[in-house]
Amino acid sequence: MWLITSAIVAVTATMLWYFKDDGRYKLEVLSLIFWGTTIMVFVDHMMGYFNDVIAAGLEAGEFVEVSWQAFMLSILLLCIGIGLWEAYLIYKNPKKLTQ
Repeated sequence: MWLITSAIVAVTATMLWYFKDDGRYKLEVLSLIFWGTTIMVFVDHMMGYFNDVIAAGLEAGEFVEVSWQAFMLSILLLCIGIGLWEAYLIYKNPKKLTQ
């Protein structure tokens, strides 16, 4: 579920950055945060899959876990990513509110 959620948000943030951003809200940073998360989660799933199938000789489990806990963890990861983006915006002060 993390992989699907982070990929959807990464694509959405990239489209917003490409078509709507005037550079004020640094949507490229939000896009990079979620593309990095998507790649990291994809590699994590691939390593777990190959570890089960090749190294341990077990049957492959779920590649994408769909459960209530996985959904809640996805929401938590989205909140953390958006929080990091907001912290970056506060640090960069794009509206020049304080001098």
